[in-house]
Amino acid sequence: MASDRSFTDSFIDEDPKRALEELNVALGETADNAEWLCQRAYAHILLQNYNRAVDDATKAQQLQPGMAIAFLRTGIAEYHLNNIGAAHQAFTTGKGLDDSNEAFQTWIKSCEERMATQSQNGTSNVQQTATLPIKHDWYQTESQVTVTIMVKNAKKEEVMVTFEEKELRAEVKLPSGEDYCLHIQLLHPVVPEQSTYKVLTTKVEIKMKKTEAIRWEKLEGEGTLSNMKHFASSANQYPSSSHYTRKWDKLVGDIKEEEKNEKLEGDAALNKLFQQIYSDGSDEVKRAMNKSFMESGGTVLSTNWSDVGRRKIDVNPPEDMEWKQY
Repeated sequence: MASDRSFTDSFIDEDPKRALEELNVALGETADNAEWLCQRAYAHILLQNYNRAVDDATKAQQLQPGMAIAFLRTGIAEYHLNNIGAAHQAFTTGKGLDDSNEAFQTWIKSCEERMATQSQNGTSNVQQTATLPIKHDWYQTESQVTVTIMVKNAKKEEVMVTFEEKELRAEVKLPSGEDYCLHIQLLHPVVPEQSTYKVLTTKVEIKMKKTEAIRWEKLEGEGTLSNMKHFASSANQYPSSSHYTRKWDKLVGDIKEEEKNEKLEGDAALNKLFQQIYSDGSDEVKRAMNKSFMESGGTVLSTNWSDVGRRKIDVNPPEDMEWKQY
């Protein structure tokens, strides 16, 4: 196992197929090195394995939320999958993490040009339209998996969410009149009867009860296609109520500001607190949080690197739950 290898961009550029093989060996079955996952995503991009690139880059983001390059990889892969809205969102988020990287602005401009071109070609000759990227995200606690769909001002009566043991389906009527559908084959089973959702001003929040207190490596299981996560039900996939190019940075900023001012409760409030601690923490705090969470299977979260840095963190599930290793 090449644990000491430096998988640089130039090494991958030279022979992406060989680099992919070595990265597969280095990552092994655990695949818990965010940096190597990010570089494997780059190899997949060069080999045009765009769905796999999205999977690796997304996991890198989960392991290390502040890694801007992971969002760059995600955006490039989504762009080649023609998921321009998702690509734009990834580039915008990455730019917020690393404003000095000019690649983000270049790709953002390319996305906006593509969206403008697509909207002109996809509507009648008297209309110009622009698509609104609908982002969804997820996080987990010991007992629940929460999925958030970032859509503003959705009406409760126009949102329908259905749960099955290993499947989630959410349908939302957008303010533009288009239909948004999120259909996910889940990695692990949930308890449908104890799963709920609520419609807020900035998002739809979906909570699913885990059947086992295990840490999910990712949200999606086999059978979910990355380039089919959302679609419009009509032939025209772009909201026909828009007659201008949106200011995307301002739109994302407005949503973030509304989220910040929104009163959160329970797991959502706790998760937001953890995110803030991670965002504001030192490198040692971030290493401590990542190490304790990964080694404990998501049952322990510590900010004390002097403690967790010198020992392996044991699994510590709640008293009313049993830990099972798979």
